Amino acid sequence: MSAFDLVFAVFGLLLGLAIAEVLGGFARALKLKRTAKPVRIGWLTPLLGLFVLLDLTSFWGSAYIMRDQMDASYLTLVVVLAIVGVYHLAASLIFPDEPEQWPDFDDWYDRQKRMVIGGLLLANVAVTIGQGVLEEVRPVADAPAGPLAPYAAPILLGGLVGLLTLLVALLRVRDRRANMAMLIAANLILLGASIAEDYI
Repeated sequence: MSAFDLVFAVFGLLLGLAIAEVLGGFARALKLKRTAKPVRIGWLTPLLGLFVLLDLTSFWGSAYIMRDQMDASYLTLVVVLAIVGVYHLAASLIFPDEPEQWPDFDDWYDRQKRMVIGGLLLANVAVTIGQGVLEEVRPVADAPAGPLAPYAAPILLGGLVGLLTLLVALLRVRDRRANMAMLIAANLILLGASIAEDYI
């Protein structure tokens, strides 16, 4: 068993549970739309759920890319557990556990967004710092350049700065339309940068 296999066993289970939590929230919301009791789901909670799914997928991919740099030390396990724990906590707060008690999911979003977005911001900053530390401590040989390699810096740095800026703004801005626009932008940036990264 490689060091990455051991680390992956720790966070793979929790990441899977976090993804299941978000997908379960989507399923509960869809089931609720078919009941007699009127519930307004809106756009904010589903957009936040989509962002968390994309962010979890991006984290999973980043962990795989760093697999040769990770060791199975206690420190690595604790750091990975902390990051994945934050992701799981954030994922569990996106949708209400008893959605029928929330006639407007936008009200739930307003109540939970600071915890969810704050957790995502913390996790993304921790992952970025971790990647930087691993690059310094255990550098790996560069992979063959892809067709987007000349644009690597603007794509990766622009995506990271744009994403972190939007997360900070989401913490501060209360207007629901502005939140919706920022969540759409964050989803597009994360999706675009993550896909482009495969071709760098």
